[in-house]
Amino acid sequence: MKTGFIGLGAMGAPMALNLKRAGVLVAVWNRTRERGDQFAADHDVPLAEDVADLARRCEVLVSCVSDDAALEEVVAQAVPGLQAGSVWVDTSTVSVATVRALADRLASRETAFLDAPVSGGVEGARKGSLVMMAGGDEPVLERVRPVLQVLARRIEFFGRVGSGQAAKAVNQLMAAGINQAVSEALAFGEALGLPMERVAALLAEGAAGSWMLQHRGASMVRGDYAPGFRLALHEKDLQLCRQLADEFQVHLPLVEMTLVHYRRLQQAGHGDEDISALIREKRKLFEPS
Repeated sequence: MKTGFIGLGAMGAPMALNLKRAGVLVAVWNRTRERGDQFAADHDVPLAEDVADLARRCEVLVSCVSDDAALEEVVAQAVPGLQAGSVWVDTSTVSVATVRALADRLASRETAFLDAPVSGGVEGARKGSLVMMAGGDEPVLERVRPVLQVLARRIEFFGRVGSGQAAKAVNQLMAAGINQAVSEALAFGEALGLPMERVAALLAEGAAGSWMLQHRGASMVRGDYAPGFRLALHEKDLQLCRQLADEFQVHLPLVEMTLVHYRRLQQAGHGDEDISALIREKRKLFEPS
């Protein structure tokens, strides 16, 4: 199926490259033209003039953008070029309300919409081993599954449009808790004077093991916070979790605590670091008063 890709950031670029390797990528587009030009030159992929041009060329559009406003913007720009019978698959993390509104708008152009956020980080994007949480029309998902299987090792359908985003909110809340536990425990071990790279490697294979500890433990101990998943983006996602929790008139302690920590880190200039930079805050617990 002729596929176009929108959004060539840390996650989007390797996803688009995997589609190119699979022989289905027709063209790409990025809101920042310079990044789009660079990707096109590096990988011999056509860069569309605009989103409408990309839509005219493709049966499937896959987007991976930063937030609700960016997704709304690219959909609005694509509308004049949308082809009847095409499918838009959005892998971004945005609000349930936004994807439902956009699905309705695209339906008026005879374009199906799937919200299909992903988890697995930059590593998963590079390896094509992401997990994908999908909402929309299941027959539409099955029609485009061969394309999406290039990006994800597991694709799970959860129900109507917005269900994918709801599942991703659960994931992001869980990730916040794991990040809190790993960063606090590693800072605790450092304060105890343990050789923490060895401790982290050992614990990653035991009952306390997690993706976070396995993939970020050693770099956290070294003080290396090169972004796999930017802290500022997780903060945005936790705000979405808060919005959903507000519907039940409840506060989620993990969300609220992590938002406080992330706010401090962003104010200190660490918003573009990996979420594992949370250990910066945890180390403060053990500083002499």
